[in-house]
Amino acid sequence: MHIQGKTALVTGGTDGIGLEIARLLQRKGATVIVCSRREELLASARNEGFEAIQADLSHAQGCLDLVKALDGRPLDILVNNAGMSGNFGPGEPLDLALTDRAFFLNLNAPIHLIGHLLPGLLARPEATIVNVTSGLAIAPRAGGPVYCASKAGLRSFTQALRHNLRDSNVHVIEALPPVVDTAMTRGRLGGNKMSAPDCAAQIVDAIESNSAEANVGMVKLLKLVYSISPALARRIMIKF
Repeated sequence: MHIQGKTALVTGGTDGIGLEIARLLQRKGATVIVCSRREELLASARNEGFEAIQADLSHAQGCLDLVKALDGRPLDILVNNAGMSGNFGPGEPLDLALTDRAFFLNLNAPIHLIGHLLPGLLARPEATIVNVTSGLAIAPRAGGPVYCASKAGLRSFTQALRHNLRDSNVHVIEALPPVVDTAMTRGRLGGNKMSAPDCAAQIVDAIESNSAEANVGMVKLLKLVYSISPALARRIMIKF
């Protein structure tokens, strides 16, 4: 896809990977809309020249509110990036309310937004949907069961959606980041993390090259190990 002149929506686009994707798309000539729950992050995004919409995508009404705020304007790129961990540690009780929010934000929200916005995307000369999953969608870690399960669900949905849209003008990309240095991982998972700008650069490259997947950083190695021995990949990652 040629990005210049396109209009993009990046969910969770006010910090972390989402903000860096938004910045790169903007530099390449796209009009970029971002959304977030937090007004202070929205204000900062507006100062960078983004259109910023307040929306809580952890429930169905929040997704509908975002679609209404877009007011039918044509989109060429939809990046479903917003997410949360929703995890619990060993010996901790499972917070069902938090789990429900995490599953909706990580899995249901992309599906809801695609459901609402797909007719408009299909009407464009060319369009791209990017669903940001995780390397943990391939093989889970014990410390992140909720996150891993929701991202694995989005991976499966993305693969099926790509097949269903194979003869259309809408290209579907799955982006699989490794551990990235963002607010969600700060103080967790050790110090060997990819930077958000480097991660975003590989995802935007996938948009420009019409790739089916953006296997980012160390996820390339995980995919190789999994292709040789899924059981080995699972044994490695479960203790990660």
